[in-house]
Amino acid sequence: MKIRTGNEIRNLFLEYFVKQGHTIIESAPLVPIDDETLLWINSGVAALKKYFDGSVKPKNPRLTNVQKSIRTNDIENVGYTARHHTFFEMLGNFSIGDYFKKEAIHFAYEFLFSEEWIGLDPKHMYVSVHTDDKEAYDVWINDIGVSPDRILKTDDNFWQIGAGPCGPNSEIFYDRGVEYDPENIGEKLFFEDLENDRYIEVWNIVFSQYDGIEGGDRSTFKELPQKNIDTGMGFERLVSLVQGGKTNFDTDLFLPIIHEVEKLTDVKYEENTMAYRVISDHIRTLTFALNDGALFSNEGRGYVLRRILRRAVRFGKVLGIEDAFLYTLVDVVIDIMKEFYPNLEDRPEDLKKLILSEENRFTKTLIGGEKLLLDEIAKLSSKVLPGDVVFKLYDTYGFPIELTQEIASEKGISVDVDGFNEELEKQKDRARSARHKVESMGSQNEAILNFSTPSEFLYNTLTVETKVTGLFANDGSVDSFIGEGLVAVEKTPFYAESGGQVSDTGTITGGVVTNVSKANAGQHLHHVNVSQEIKVGDTVTLTVDAYRRTLITKNHSAVHLLHAALHTFVGAHVNQAGSYKDEEYFRFDFTHSEKVDDATIDKIEKQINLWISESIPVTTEVMDLESAKKTGAMALFGDTYGDKVRVVSMSDISIELCGGTHVATTGEIGVFKIISEESVGSGVRRIVGKTSNPAYLELDKYNQETKDLKRHLKITSQKTIKERIIEIETELDTLNEAYAGLMKDALSANVDTWLSEVVVSKEDLKTLWLVQEDVDKDMMEDILDTLKDKVDILMLVNKKASSLMFMVSASENAVKLGHKAGDIAKTLALATGGNGGGRPNFAQAGGKDVSKLNVAHEEICGKINL
Repeated sequence: MKIRTGNEIRNLFLEYFVKQGHTIIESAPLVPIDDETLLWINSGVAALKKYFDGSVKPKNPRLTNVQKSIRTNDIENVGYTARHHTFFEMLGNFSIGDYFKKEAIHFAYEFLFSEEWIGLDPKHMYVSVHTDDKEAYDVWINDIGVSPDRILKTDDNFWQIGAGPCGPNSEIFYDRGVEYDPENIGEKLFFEDLENDRYIEVWNIVFSQYDGIEGGDRSTFKELPQKNIDTGMGFERLVSLVQGGKTNFDTDLFLPIIHEVEKLTDVKYEENTMAYRVISDHIRTLTFALNDGALFSNEGRGYVLRRILRRAVRFGKVLGIEDAFLYTLVDVVIDIMKEFYPNLEDRPEDLKKLILSEENRFTKTLIGGEKLLLDEIAKLSSKVLPGDVVFKLYDTYGFPIELTQEIASEKGISVDVDGFNEELEKQKDRARSARHKVESMGSQNEAILNFSTPSEFLYNTLTVETKVTGLFANDGSVDSFIGEGLVAVEKTPFYAESGGQVSDTGTITGGVVTNVSKANAGQHLHHVNVSQEIKVGDTVTLTVDAYRRTLITKNHSAVHLLHAALHTFVGAHVNQAGSYKDEEYFRFDFTHSEKVDDATIDKIEKQINLWISESIPVTTEVMDLESAKKTGAMALFGDTYGDKVRVVSMSDISIELCGGTHVATTGEIGVFKIISEESVGSGVRRIVGKTSNPAYLELDKYNQETKDLKRHLKITSQKTIKERIIEIETELDTLNEAYAGLMKDALSANVDTWLSEVVVSKEDLKTLWLVQEDVDKDMMEDILDTLKDKVDILMLVNKKASSLMFMVSASENAVKLGHKAGDIAKTLALATGGNGGGRPNFAQAGGKDVSKLNVAHEEICGKINL
């Protein structure tokens, strides 16, 4: 067998199946598209379900792919075993109503065991089939020539997930030899399905031939009219076999990452293989998932990523890596995988920034949470950590329960998982209850759900006479009402709230329209308050508040320009993550991993105001979706569109699919002003801004504040604010210099007094504990420099009203005796709810709980043998 690289093996697989008439399907993104049943794409067939259920017919019934996948249901096994991964690649070939068992088995056998392809030794092959699958069994024996004593018949070989296509499956195993069987158990490991590293499953061939019923008797399942083949081969396992790796991690897919981690620690791979496996696996998952559009968050797939990162960071600390490091491994992952996944090179810096930001976030969380956990463990009277404590760590500190379990396990403590789940369910119930209260009026109104009479929205008019087609009040359909209720009409000039744009308001015959929403079938429902009776069939006049609509429209068009400007000045990776437009302001959320600096904000503002001054025509055109895509129109990821879409264009500056209202030319916007830029979540930024008169009022407010400031600082008309501030800064510098001189004099006067407080430890080390009240950092450093050479251990504390700062120095003699400054500083910080550390001879740290200072002093005295 020829030794091949991972890239060569991947390409060889696709080459083989192309020769067998298959079409290569590009790997789908890890974030599923139009499939709410999946958190992640988790298998080769996951993105092909539309073919298997018959809803879509492929041009070629023979398909093959290499599908990147994520599974985290057994994350706790990653690192413990030789073959578990969170991110992996699945090699697959598929037949949609074409070939079946005989051909599928022949293809698998030829690719794995022919010298022309992989060239594994067939003498090491074992096979499993379903107990009743005589057809597959006969193919293995009669066509392939496998001895019956190498075939396991088992009822477990049946693939089914819920209702739908399912069927028996056949697996190919490979015997790696006695060196992977230390107890020399032999074939019993295979035939009794015992956990082992000797008989490795390589390929699974699923014969999708039945229409299954969840929980039903398989013997009653009907045959499918279109039988399919679904196969999956773990790429990492195959590479391990070909390259002779002891585990999947001992291959060119992982070893470059492992070697890079070895540069960051004194602990070698052989000394802690588990930690290295966890880190190398998890950084692959993070790199690919983030590149495919996932982001860190506290729920869904974002929580999964957060959990994966935190587990990797924890194992980094096991290796002695205290600083953020995962982000430095992104380049190695990209270098390994870029040949087959070239889009990994599109934005490596963004991926690194996202991971670094999350690492730093977790470092802060970990310190507070781990201290709480250890405090709670110390209080325990039993060996079980209560579920409410575990939930508090999860809910307040973002600790995944798995992380709590790992830390507790290290202390010999188990976790009350049932109690945690009860608390989690209570939280979910509260969330469901809150959602019910918000949504009950709209989505749970049976009368509105059953209302099917259509309505038409008129973009280009603000008033219309129209007929009432439906009335709703008191949670039901009515023929008439006075007061508050919902009105449906044949035609309306009122925009209904959607796409982030608020609804219009205005008047209706006999009353006012306060809001407009959409019913389930898309009709516009006018929320009204009328002083005279309104009846179904009445003709009414609807009139939109024109001035308010104008302001809303300006803000919406401005958001399109903002999106275009962000692409220009921040990057093409920017995608809309939400928006809001009303008559006062607009809000635009977008994907980006760091703050947009002031200089870039200025460029964006100037460019948008330039586009406004050019009075660029804004055009709208309705066309079919495919034609719209050809124009390059920007669509929102995850949005669904009908056959006909509305394309809004501002020259070639901005072309977007949009159903909102817009200005006729950019000049109508008037003026554009950004009010703020901030983070609203990991990897998501928000810009708030104003246009037209609200923007003018904002600028006028700045002008008035400037005038007030000039009066306060007594600035003459000949002098600018900047010039006056420079004068004040010069005066302040002079005062600070004088103050520093006085403080140094005070320092010299106090040295002898401080040194009189030196205590000699049991190890004959001169030790000084010195607390200062609210002095500046420079003074602290001066005190340290003055005293550090006069004692072996100096612990200098700056005590403020609500915080503490520790500076610690340790002589070489103290370090030799095991008393490092970094360890001392960390002990003091943790004891006071803070964090920090440093080098053996010098370190500094911070504390948050001033009341714990004496406790910290007592703890450190014990550690340094005072």
